[in-house]
Amino acid sequence: MKIHLSLIGMGAGHPDHITRQGIAALKRAQVVLLPRKGDDKADLAELRLQLCRELIPRGGAVVAPFDMPVRTGAEIDYRAAVDRWHDAIALIWLDTIAQHLPAGGEVALLVWGDPSLYDSTLRIAERLAQRVSLTTTVVPGITALQALTAAHAIPLNEINAPVLITTGRRLREQGWPASADTVAVMLDGHCAFQTLAPQGLHIWWGAYLGMPHQLCISGPLAEVTPTILRDREQARARHGWIMDTYLLKRAESNHSHHAD
Repeated sequence: MKIHLSLIGMGAGHPDHITRQGIAALKRAQVVLLPRKGDDKADLAELRLQLCRELIPRGGAVVAPFDMPVRTGAEIDYRAAVDRWHDAIALIWLDTIAQHLPAGGEVALLVWGDPSLYDSTLRIAERLAQRVSLTTTVVPGITALQALTAAHAIPLNEINAPVLITTGRRLREQGWPASADTVAVMLDGHCAFQTLAPQGLHIWWGAYLGMPHQLCISGPLAEVTPTILRDREQARARHGWIMDTYLLKRAESNHSHHAD
């Protein structure tokens, strides 16, 4: 079986976030894999399905749903749990593709944000390549950080200054990264910013970035943390899911607080 896999960055899920290159890849595909993550995140699968309906021409690719396995054991050994999870997903990909393209062909998968930034799809594709003849094309998309800074109309970095990109887990377990003045935080389901000493920190937070129900809050961390926690919880309850990210700066900021 020979498979060509196109991983297409879809930004935050707005049709305008998919590039013309990504649309062309969808039109070439024979099968589009559609992950389902359970009833509590059914809206995510439905959003992907809406994009497919809008962007795939009539008579084009078959949309092939599959159920994502549940990751277990992360509390004991996070890396081992992730490896097992990726192995399981690769096998499900293989089974789903074989059902629809037993002789191989063109397969596509829409990826939240961009496949290159804190996303595991490429690592799963490496596992698939151990089992079939696979070539992979990555179509870049809008990252969560691009969507965040655009929503707040701010630059990511200060003049001639670095930015450290990390995860909520690392921020929670290790605290503020040494020697960093600007920190971008991804994959934070537990609002790790509330574990930091807030003095002198400024936050730019955003959820559902680029979508009609986008939320943006910024200001001194000590002042806006309760607002972020309240609005985040309300939005999660209202929509059944939430994707958010944020930027923290250590230096005192002249930016004024705003909530949209």
